[in-house]
Amino acid sequence: MTRILGIGECMIEMAPTGEGTFAMGFAGDTFNTCWYARRLAGPELRVGYLTAVGDDDPSRRMEEFMRDAGVEPEFTVRPGGSVGLYMISLKDGERSFSYWRSTSAARTLADDLEVLPDMTDGDVALVSGITLAILPEAGRTRLLEVLHDARKRGVRVAFDPNIRPKLWESTETMRRWVMAAARVCDIALPSHEDEATHFGDADASATADRYAGAGAGLVVVKDGADPVVIRTPDSRETITPARVTEVVDTTAAGDAFNGAFLVALLEGAEAAQAAKAGCALSARVIAARGALVPV
Repeated sequence: MTRILGIGECMIEMAPTGEGTFAMGFAGDTFNTCWYARRLAGPELRVGYLTAVGDDDPSRRMEEFMRDAGVEPEFTVRPGGSVGLYMISLKDGERSFSYWRSTSAARTLADDLEVLPDMTDGDVALVSGITLAILPEAGRTRLLEVLHDARKRGVRVAFDPNIRPKLWESTETMRRWVMAAARVCDIALPSHEDEATHFGDADASATADRYAGAGAGLVVVKDGADPVVIRTPDSRETITPARVTEVVDTTAAGDAFNGAFLVALLEGAEAAQAAKAGCALSARVIAARGALVPV
């Protein structure tokens, strides 16, 4: 059986209901991708999630939530620790976030990590820029070393830069670590708007070229409603997403794309067909509230 393993931070999510209240759930960029992957994939694909949690009730509830969703928890338990929390604010379909995560156990997920658990040739490990941003320098180094070693065993590494400048010590540090991760990934899944702002890319093709130049064999550049650019060592093509008439909440649009894309790719689809699946799922997700939308 093939496996997708997400690596990062899953948090308590407080999402607006539209009635002036908030609904509690669990979400986080790489976990969202795993959640959607599990919803879409058949039984031949296993989905797991690697993080660190505490030994408190929110951590136990998170584990139950993942198991109920069919995602296999790969947790390191930190006694006395807990999980982070964030709240979503919405305006005209665009979201902003408030975070309470400074003492999250997930910041220690790589402290004693030596090998990716239960991963073999053909499996996919997924990390993001947020995964790296929440770790200390030593944790970032260790995680990239573990990913490098996993690639030697045939594990494919997927990387979504998911740039969040406020999580990083400086712009220079952010750029350095994002490109360090790009050099150990097989599949890069950047978003052009973020990349243009912080790396100065003129267009989505320039973003694709930069990640390909770093060593990614397959680069898929998301660009909101604009065409998705797909670059391999031998080809370049674009996929135009269907027009979405009403945007309710863009939370997890890119995460959902990643989930559908990776599942389709692992099930044998060509990259262009997998990108179409990603676009279709994103369109459904942004038409509803919250990070995790039933599909």
